[in-house]
Amino acid sequence: MTKVAVATTSQLAADGANEVAQLGGNAVDCALAAALTTMNTEPGVCAMAGSAFVTIWQPDADPVTIDGNVAVPGRGLPDEERGHAAPTVTIDYGGGITTLAGPGSVAVPGSLAAIERAWQLFGSASWSDLFVPVIRATREGFPLSAACHYYLGYSGESIFGRSDDGYNALHDQNGALREQGSLIVVPHLSDTLSAIAGEGARLFYEGDIGERISAHIRDNGGALSMDDLGSFEAVERPSLQVSVGDWTIASNPPPAVGGSVLAAMLLACSDLRHKRWTTAALDHLIKVQRSVLDFRRSRLDLANDVGDEAAELLKLAGSRQIGEWMSASTVHTSAVDENGVACAVTASSGYGSGEMPSGTGLWLNNCLGELELNRRGLEAGPPGIRLPSNMAPSVARRKGRVLAAGSPGADRITTALHQFLVNLLQMEMPLAEAIAHPRLHIDMSGDTDRLMSEPGLDLPETDLPVIVMPGLNMYFGGIGATLVDKESGFEVASDPRREGGTRICGD
Repeated sequence: MTKVAVATTSQLAADGANEVAQLGGNAVDCALAAALTTMNTEPGVCAMAGSAFVTIWQPDADPVTIDGNVAVPGRGLPDEERGHAAPTVTIDYGGGITTLAGPGSVAVPGSLAAIERAWQLFGSASWSDLFVPVIRATREGFPLSAACHYYLGYSGESIFGRSDDGYNALHDQNGALREQGSLIVVPHLSDTLSAIAGEGARLFYEGDIGERISAHIRDNGGALSMDDLGSFEAVERPSLQVSVGDWTIASNPPPAVGGSVLAAMLLACSDLRHKRWTTAALDHLIKVQRSVLDFRRSRLDLANDVGDEAAELLKLAGSRQIGEWMSASTVHTSAVDENGVACAVTASSGYGSGEMPSGTGLWLNNCLGELELNRRGLEAGPPGIRLPSNMAPSVARRKGRVLAAGSPGADRITTALHQFLVNLLQMEMPLAEAIAHPRLHIDMSGDTDRLMSEPGLDLPETDLPVIVMPGLNMYFGGIGATLVDKESGFEVASDPRREGGTRICGD
């Protein structure tokens, strides 16, 4: 049995990864199994019918990222049949968000295609082995996590009240949201997962499950069709690489924007000489975040060619021309094994469409309606193009050491990862301390930019409105990281800001 370290968003998922290691799985198998568990046992926070990216780096090979991001639906449909059935929903979550839900907000799901492709290329366990833990959990019931309970407290009625099966799974007979820790059984979900375990992802994209999904969406005014599902393919891309000291970091390449934003922040801070977050270091961090995030807002998010704009961003960051430009929910799993294989998986379904096709147990994404990311809205482009994504599952190497890391957290993914990597790689904090250290984030989601911060930072003077949270807060992401060192062995840690699970499989 290969020894594997796993950090993910729940102990249930971490223990499932251990089970797959016992069945002969490597780091990739364990990460994929944990990701499948988190996608299907974190209602509201994530769902399998969404998007995912998988970054894998094997020894003596170049790193790759499997792109399973959602795509614009509507292949073969006239324009007048697109852009409908997506009501606007406003909820108080995160200080107030406006999103689109319903059938018209559903983009073409890519998570399952990415997981299958990663397994085909790099897995050593059987396909059905990956599903053993999640099938059992969804059949017997899984505990409603604190993060899920918190989000559903805002969205349980307005979004997740759109399907009877989904609503009844989350609410008691009096219509009250079930308590944190309550066992949740979603009707039909374990059967759906069992069928996919037996027949592969083609059942979702070309078979009965896909037909149920597309029929539900088309019958209710949305654009997702069997043509969209049948033509979707996960894409294997060379990972975007950037060097910081003697570390090389590989992350999500264009057309996603998350990896480029992370790389730009790392380059712009690569000459940081402080060994702790002094006021001067924080001042530099704030300037970097403002510049990079504003570049993203003004140029990357609406770019016709993300690759060209990302190259310009990295050029500016690498030359330290910081003054030349002003600047939902996800789950993540990291795994490394004793052979030096590293895998990072980040997945999202947006804020959720609330749609659950009859007999499937599958909640569908609302990524087309996640307006702070997809700023073009329902008219995001021609059918088939990938939507913007912040996700940045990352793997890093230096001689004798391998790291896998990532974070949930919508537009806080890249800022959380950046601060963690500076803490670990440049300030040389221990892994757990690098994750738990207080963070800040420049919020550009509203009419006025704001500096959001956790307590414990000696903030500099700034012209931005400052909001300091009362403690460590899940708003600032939820890093999960695993590290293997040839000399000292494994380290693994998850973020105290969220419920997380860790496991060194094979101990």
